[in-house]
Amino acid sequence: MTRLARTLHAVRPFERILTQSEIGQLVVGHLNDELGLQGNGLTVMRTLHDKLALRTLLNAKGIGPVDVVRGTNRDALHRFVAEHGSAVVKPVMGSGSLGVRKIRSVAEVDEVWDWLSSFGIGTFMVEELLEGREVSVETFSYRGEHHVLAVTGKETGGGVVELGHVVPAPLGMADQRAVADFTAAVLDTVGVAEGTAHTELILTAAGPRVVESHARCGGDRITKLVELSTGIDMEELPFHLLDTTGFTVPSPEAKGAAAIRFLTAEPGRVVTVEGVEKARAHEAVIELDVKVQEGDLVRPLHWSEDRCGYVLVHAASTSEAIAQADKISSSIEIRTEAVADIPEVHMNDVLAEVDEILDPFA
Repeated sequence: MTRLARTLHAVRPFERILTQSEIGQLVVGHLNDELGLQGNGLTVMRTLHDKLALRTLLNAKGIGPVDVVRGTNRDALHRFVAEHGSAVVKPVMGSGSLGVRKIRSVAEVDEVWDWLSSFGIGTFMVEELLEGREVSVETFSYRGEHHVLAVTGKETGGGVVELGHVVPAPLGMADQRAVADFTAAVLDTVGVAEGTAHTELILTAAGPRVVESHARCGGDRITKLVELSTGIDMEELPFHLLDTTGFTVPSPEAKGAAAIRFLTAEPGRVVTVEGVEKARAHEAVIELDVKVQEGDLVRPLHWSEDRCGYVLVHAASTSEAIAQADKISSSIEIRTEAVADIPEVHMNDVLAEVDEILDPFA
């Protein structure tokens, strides 16, 4: 790959290399370094892609410190949870909440440890379980300045899988300023030079704390929520880095609010799916996607790909968008029947299903 890129660059020099994918960030960082191009280098991309590396860097710089250790053995996990009262375990790489588990007491440690082993998670991290409102900050960096385009509110129902998003998030001015300042400090510390970023935070009693950050747009149709509520197309913005005539980062406009609510169902075999067309006809609905049909198997809700679809709406205000998304999504009924034994899946099987790898240089 590197040799091919060098050859193509010698024939017709590249100005920028861009990607909208998660795993592509590492490749772009590598090629930026190899070809001497502007943009984020491999060190920046690896720090963002490796959650433990990001946490270690932020802790060293005093940016929203969170206790963390590399996962080693069952006894170490017991000790960490005993000391902190709770914890979250997660792979050091990945997205979509894949392999993430919360531990709320020492009594849950053995079950989670056994699950980590059976699921095939090799290198993982253990950190404090952060409590508070969860948001993500959608930014675009240009010439050393980080511009907040939107703050996305999140709903997880107390679990790890995101069940809904809304833009703009229901935050007061003080929280908005704190979130913007903290996110800029994170991106500065990592060394993000330019482009889109998606930084997930929890607003704890001690202030904002990072969950993870990525040098790309957020998934889950967040870019559509941002476009509907601010008028900014985040997927288009990186291409303006090629503009040498005086590009300026657009300011968000107030265009109401947009929300997405994900469809879920009890694990088992799908028997019926009802209410879809009536929901689709609702005037607030912008997008509606149901990805299961009769006969499909619904797995337990362990990561984003286990959700059954979504409803995306646009409304005049944040509260109205949330209410409409909740009401319309709940009108869609996905009934399942119990299956005696839903096959256990391994992390490698899950990644293969979505054609994803964690580290292209492994």
